[in-house]
Amino acid sequence: MLKRSLSTLALFTLLAGCASQDIDVDVDPDGYDKTGTASYYGARHHGKRTASGEPFNQHGLTAAHRSLPFGTRVRVTNLANQRSVVVRINDRGPHTRGRLIDLSRAAAEKIGMIRSGTARVRVQGLSD
Repeated sequence: MLKRSLSTLALFTLLAGCASQDIDVDVDPDGYDKTGTASYYGARHHGKRTASGEPFNQHGLTAAHRSLPFGTRVRVTNLANQRSVVVRINDRGPHTRGRLIDLSRAAAEKIGMIRSGTARVRVQGLSD
């Protein structure tokens, strides 16, 4: 009985260790990885057509990027608080010089940048 309990405990410990590493599993090691300034857009653009043709949804987890292909998923990490969110590229932008990515309002909320309006971020491409 003790042997079974120890084996079960060892298995759960191993699984817990794997689960904590899950955040970086999808990062494409040879993919896009840039640091820069993020901004966000919301209510004023809600419902308008994006460059990909779909309507912009400020409540969705999407983003605008100048060159990444539509449909690309990226992890955006706020470097000030280490909070991150995965978004799908569905629009072109940002149209402000010096910005790397424009996030939807929902994505900006997830990484805690609504108040400041902009944040220094790391953007990493994810594997399919």
